[in-house]
Amino acid sequence: MESEQIYGNLPVLETERLILRKVTTEDLEDMYAYGSNDKVSRYVTWNTHRSLSDTKEFLDFVLQGYEDRKLAVWGIEYKENGRLIGTIDFVSWNPKQQHAEIGYVLSQDYWGKGIMTEAAKEIIKFGFEKMELTRIQARCFLENIGSERVMEKVGMSFEGIIRKGMRLNDEHQDLKLYSILKEEYLD
Repeated sequence: MESEQIYGNLPVLETERLILRKVTTEDLEDMYAYGSNDKVSRYVTWNTHRSLSDTKEFLDFVLQGYEDRKLAVWGIEYKENGRLIGTIDFVSWNPKQQHAEIGYVLSQDYWGKGIMTEAAKEIIKFGFEKMELTRIQARCFLENIGSERVMEKVGMSFEGIIRKGMRLNDEHQDLKLYSILKEEYLD
């Protein structure tokens, strides 16, 4: 499957509490609400949003990804209130090798409620059933216990530590690596 087939018309996915959909310009304030929180941005690769213009710049980047039919994010909409509360996506995808990596961010107001686990399970299902993936992985900083719990709850197995696996703010960071294989997902 080619990226244009998926990302040219990013499908809407639905779970019990969530709608995973394209992000729109109407999501600017919701995105700023969580993107401006230092606790939320602590474990991501982008800087804390200090103004609405920071969020608009990121939103424009996401919208351009849709236009270019490249890897792009699903916005996580909470059905109960219709708000955008985070994003989830395949941060990398190698169709030839049939593997991908997921990444995600969630508003602090929704931590500890199983929401990201619910979203990640849906993305993993999509990856194995629609993208013909064999392996899906995720990484997190060593101290990011919340993300590690999500990976475990979706059935991923800990593979090890990637020493100095990412450079962030001029400092190399160790990362925990988790993965799930298609045959494990089907079990």
